[in-house]
Amino acid sequence: MNPITESARQFANQLLAYLVVPVFVLDAEQRVVTWNHACEELTGVMAAELIGTRNHWRAFYDAPRPCLADIVVTDRLGEIAALYADSEQVVTLEHGVHAANWCAMPQRGQNLYLAIDVRPVYDAGGRLIAAVETLRDMTAQITLQHEATHDGLTSLLNRRAFDGYLPREWKRAAHGGQPLSLIMVDIDHFKHYNDTHGHIRGDECLCQVAAALQEATRPGDLTIRYGGEEFTVILPGAQHEAAARVAERIKQRIAALALPHPLSEWGVVSVSMGVATTVPQVEVDAMTLLAAADAALYRAKHAGRNRFFLASGPM
Repeated sequence: MNPITESARQFANQLLAYLVVPVFVLDAEQRVVTWNHACEELTGVMAAELIGTRNHWRAFYDAPRPCLADIVVTDRLGEIAALYADSEQVVTLEHGVHAANWCAMPQRGQNLYLAIDVRPVYDAGGRLIAAVETLRDMTAQITLQHEATHDGLTSLLNRRAFDGYLPREWKRAAHGGQPLSLIMVDIDHFKHYNDTHGHIRGDECLCQVAAALQEATRPGDLTIRYGGEEFTVILPGAQHEAAARVAERIKQRIAALALPHPLSEWGVVSVSMGVATTVPQVEVDAMTLLAAADAALYRAKHAGRNRFFLASGPM
C-alpha cells in the first residue's frame, strides 16, 4: 500500500468529516464510504448505521428510491426529471449535477427541501470510483418565498405573484406570437354576504370559490387571488373561445356550490367576470389586458351580475 496515498486518503476523510456542509460519498458499488457529522445532524442518522451499506435512502425517504448520487454512479441521468419533479431547476454540468427535492427525513419527522449537488470522482484512467453528494437545507427560503407569493387564506397565488407573472406571460406570448387571455372574477354582493354571515363564513366562502376556480381552469392556467373578493385567471395560449369556455365552467362551478346568499337577487353566491384576449405586442403594456378584462367585468356587473362579458375593441 502506498503510504502517501493512504495518508492523503485519511486526511481527505478527516476534512469531509468536519465540514460544516452535509456531505456523503458513495463508491462505485453505491455503498456509503463517508457520512460526515453535518450529514448526521441534518438527517438524524449516524454514520455507523450506513457506512458500507446501500441504505442511505432511509435518511431521506420513507420507501426505497435512488438518491442523486446513485443516479450519477449508475449513469441514469435520464431519470432525474421524474425523481426530482419538485426541483425548480435541474442542471447537468460537465463535472456534476444539481437538483432539489422535498425529502421526508423519517428520523427527523419533518419534510425538508434540500438543494443537492453531486460530483463524480474518477481515477487516473477515467474510471468512476465515487460520487460526492453535498446537501443544503433550503426549507426556510422556500417557505418564505411561498408565503411571499401565495395568499395565506386560499393558498392561491397572490397579487404580488400576479404582478410578476402577467408581464412574464405577456412577453413570452409576444415573442411567440401566441394569444393570451385573462379573466377577472368578482364575487357578487360579497360585502352583504360578510355582513349577513360574518367574517368566518366569509373566509370559508372565499376558500370554496378559490377551489372552484382551480377546478374550472386548465392545466397551466394561473389562478390568483387579486385582492378581497376579486380573483384573476391568466390563460396562456388561450383564444377568446377557450377563455369563454373556462369562464362558463367557473360560473357553473360556483353555482354548484349553492352557498346561500339571501341578499343576492340569485339567492346563492355567484360571480361576475370580465374576459379579455389579445396577441401581445412587446411595445404594449401588459396591464392593458387587465384594464380590458376589468372593463368587461364592470359591464357584467351592470348587466345584472352572475355572468361574464368579453372585452370588445382593440387593446
